[in-house]
Amino acid sequence: MELDYSQIGKRIARRRKELGLKQVEVCERAEINDKYLSCIERATSIPSLEVIMRLAIALDTTPDEFLTGCIRYESDEWRDTAELLRGMNSEQLNLAKSFLTWLLQQKL
Repeated sequence: MELDYSQIGKRIARRRKELGLKQVEVCERAEINDKYLSCIERATSIPSLEVIMRLAIALDTTPDEFLTGCIRYESDEWRDTAELLRGMNSEQLNLAKSFLTWLLQQKL
């Protein structure tokens, strides 16, 4: 598998913006140079695995989000729920969505 550093940079920038952080704030958290982050986001520098890990921690995500574009969760709870949803028809999916929306609104 060949890594697309342009996409990695875009994913890092997108995550940073989702959190409303400036480059300098992320650099402080990840203990890297602010010019280096700018270069990573523009794909003019290739980050080491250690830097990817630092950025993932600083941006409260997993390295998978940057490297592959998807987040891998440590538990199988998401996979189990996704498998249950996979076998549902449209009516069941709409009902499940309604229930999940209701559940999110509860203060448990």
